[in-house]
Amino acid sequence: MLTEINLNNIKKAWPKLACLSNEKRNQIIIEIADLIKNNINYILEANQKDINIGKQNKLTNTLLDRLSLNESRLNSMVESLYKIAKLPDPLNIENKTWTHKSGMLIQKIRVPIGLLLIVYEARPNVTTDTIGLVIKTGNAAILKGSRQTENTNIALTKYIKIVLEKYNLLECFGFFNTLDEKQSIELISNKNIDLIIPRGGEKLKEFVKKYAVASVLGAGGGLCHIYISDKADLQKAQQIIFNAKTQRPSVCNSVETVLIHKNLLDKNTIQTLFQPLLDHKVIIKADQELCNLNTNFELATELDWETEYLDLILAIKSVNSLEEATEHINKYSTGHSEAIITENETEAKIFCQIIDSACIYVNASTRFTDGEEFGFGAEIGISTQKLHARGPIGLTELTTYKYLILGQGQIRN
Repeated sequence: MLTEINLNNIKKAWPKLACLSNEKRNQIIIEIADLIKNNINYILEANQKDINIGKQNKLTNTLLDRLSLNESRLNSMVESLYKIAKLPDPLNIENKTWTHKSGMLIQKIRVPIGLLLIVYEARPNVTTDTIGLVIKTGNAAILKGSRQTENTNIALTKYIKIVLEKYNLLECFGFFNTLDEKQSIELISNKNIDLIIPRGGEKLKEFVKKYAVASVLGAGGGLCHIYISDKADLQKAQQIIFNAKTQRPSVCNSVETVLIHKNLLDKNTIQTLFQPLLDHKVIIKADQELCNLNTNFELATELDWETEYLDLILAIKSVNSLEEATEHINKYSTGHSEAIITENETEAKIFCQIIDSACIYVNASTRFTDGEEFGFGAEIGISTQKLHARGPIGLTELTTYKYLILGQGQIRN
């Protein structure tokens, strides 16, 4: 049995948080942000321990980048908490009100989901984003981080716990890092949990889905595509693919595959589009036609169309038409973010209609798929499924609704 917390007790304690006013919830979030801000050096020292351990364990550069903090990243995490506190109250909103023929008043209102379990890998910013979002939405939560960021998460939760204890809310939360497989299964399969959100690789998500009793809202991987039409502005295309691949390659909204219309297959065009990436030390894996145009490309295999690299590696493939491009994307995509570069409005409209992903861009980088960029504040991840949320998992996605029916003694005939 798990000894650190009792999930049944967390569920019982949850109404204390759910019933707090928006002002009080905001106050708690701000105090957590203040404490973290005032102890940045302590947290950075803890993070450096994780980095050193990661290097000893030969973690990839991609994973090291994901778990690494510096003063700028930590300040961004703090700023995100302040922004969450400033957002409108997501609870007790009357979505709809109407009167029954008997005179009863029926109201549909937004309410917390209940007890959430967030299972995540590597990224310490998930700790702060999650705590801000769940407090704002009145949810109790269990945060299950990973061994790779154990010291960082312990440092962050030290200050989170101080504030929660001050407001007698610590019993509404649980924090884990180092559970073994048996304990993890016990946690994931607990009947008290109302919703599980895994944020990490496909193996993590499959593990959670296998043992979960509660509903699972998958923060999906990002095998993102960009299609360059023969009607594209090549200068826009070059800038967009460079940004989408190199701005931060270790995150799920970076591009992994670029599709190019066959009418663009000449040496000068390929040089224009991809030489900046090669200069930036990006490894480009291409089909045979593209390799014939540039000897610096490596020959791609079928596996490259299926791979989320999260690194300075890009797969590129030539296609004969918009139809072939959309078929490829819908076959290999994880449903995260896709883009088309074209100056033709009809072509862009068709692409947007056919592609079955959460976020679809026309003439813009996939790197914008983010709750903060969309104006939602922080998010726990990007949902690539269709129920009950799709795209950034923010405040609205962490709530549900219920109906209040106000009568004066009515009975049904």
